[in-house]
Amino acid sequence: MSKISIIAAVADNYAIGKSNNLPWHLPADLKHFRQLTTGHAVVMGKRTFESLPKGPLPNRRNIVLTSVMSEGVNKGYFEADSLEDAFYLCEHEEHVFIIGGDRVYKQSIDKVDSMYITWIHQTFSGDTFFPEIDFSKWEEISREDHEADEQNPYPYSFIEYKRK
Repeated sequence: MSKISIIAAVADNYAIGKSNNLPWHLPADLKHFRQLTTGHAVVMGKRTFESLPKGPLPNRRNIVLTSVMSEGVNKGYFEADSLEDAFYLCEHEEHVFIIGGDRVYKQSIDKVDSMYITWIHQTFSGDTFFPEIDFSKWEEISREDHEADEQNPYPYSFIEYKRK
């Protein structure tokens, strides 16, 4: 079975999105996301997929959760109507990343082995939020703290958690 992880950028108030976009611009997080997920499978909801500016993420197996199937396979991605179906489509993948949105995170948080969270140390207005994390079930196994700089206007931390 594949390793299954959540990957998300989360503000201090747990905001993850606004109007189907990220409420911030943090190039370091986008680079971190690309480095971790390239060569692996990514599972996302339909609205998250629709928010991608250039369509399916390159060099990754894109799985889109949807209740209305279309011709995704002909457009560079696969469709699944449940998380279980998505995991089945990824059974030969070494690592599967759940990349959003809020409902997919809620469905999967009890099924994943690890979480890669970029904590953005700022509060943002949002209309989608990451589920509350029960930290008694998770162990922090790595952490990189970064100050704001010219390209990244907010302080942030890359934290990897492993299920206890």
